[in-house]
Amino acid sequence: MALARSRRRPGGVDYWPGFVDAMATLLLAIMFLLSVFVLAQFFLSQEISGKDTVLERLNAQVNELTQMLALERANTQDAEDALADLQASLEEARAEKSRLEQLLSSDAGRTQQAAERIGVLTDELADERQVSQRALSQVELLNQQISALRKQIGALEAALEASEQRDVESRTKIADLGRRLNVALAQRVQELNRYRSDFFGRLREILSDRENIRIVGDRFVFQSEVLFPSGATEINESGREEMQKLADALIDLQEEIPPEINWVLRVDGHTDDVPLSGTGRFRDNWELSTARATSVVKFLIGQGVPADRLVAAGFGEFQPLDPADTPEARAKNRRIELKLTER
Repeated sequence: MALARSRRRPGGVDYWPGFVDAMATLLLAIMFLLSVFVLAQFFLSQEISGKDTVLERLNAQVNELTQMLALERANTQDAEDALADLQASLEEARAEKSRLEQLLSSDAGRTQQAAERIGVLTDELADERQVSQRALSQVELLNQQISALRKQIGALEAALEASEQRDVESRTKIADLGRRLNVALAQRVQELNRYRSDFFGRLREILSDRENIRIVGDRFVFQSEVLFPSGATEINESGREEMQKLADALIDLQEEIPPEINWVLRVDGHTDDVPLSGTGRFRDNWELSTARATSVVKFLIGQGVPADRLVAAGFGEFQPLDPADTPEARAKNRRIELKLTER
């Protein structure tokens, strides 16, 4: 984190602007982390929703197969009951046959009648045997169907377990990626803060002899009078000397910062709240502050600072350091701020 820097002001030390800047930077970092977390949660919810749909479909298939199994079991029970009845009838036929044979042996006169009765019973027995055979065939078929259903249920259970395992692995991977991202972001912020501290230390050494150049929070502040004549955007001779020192420090810093840190120097232009006439070169303070920030950026580019490491922004009179309605407050609010940050 950037080191808080004190600044001079009549009547005491005002830390509020630096605190506001630090809190804004922290809020941006938290918003970024929350955006990453919400995005990860969104993709995780999409993947879990798809898995829940598959799980519901599999559960529906399992319920259907379970109902079919129950139906087949009922049919099997009916066939077994019919077979039991047939077997009971067969036993009765055998008992009847045995009784008739006894009657035949005891009463020869009834032999013909008994023979006819035996023939009828034999035919009935043959019919019963055919019915029994068909019942046994149906039972065998039902057993095969039950075995196939059990295999299908086993396959569905295995697929369900595999889906749940993939779901657990996905959750673990997402959590691991989130931890890695947090670590990487923290490292990047720490590295940029270290280089920002080094950069501000160098600027303090080469610019500390100017009363109108000071540190406010995590940025260097140049009063506009140091760089520009009143109402102008061309840097004066004294300002060029100070900006040349700044350009040299930036070029040296560029050689030290690793290329994977995507840093930029933001140049912010600010004015006081006195409105422009609107008849001159600039219609309002927005255009004046933006033009002054752009002028500083172009000067630094001309001294060899890469253009992709610079950002110009104009804030007009809407970000004052001192809201008081006094000439001193207005002079303090007319300024150029430099902040080393990450793109």
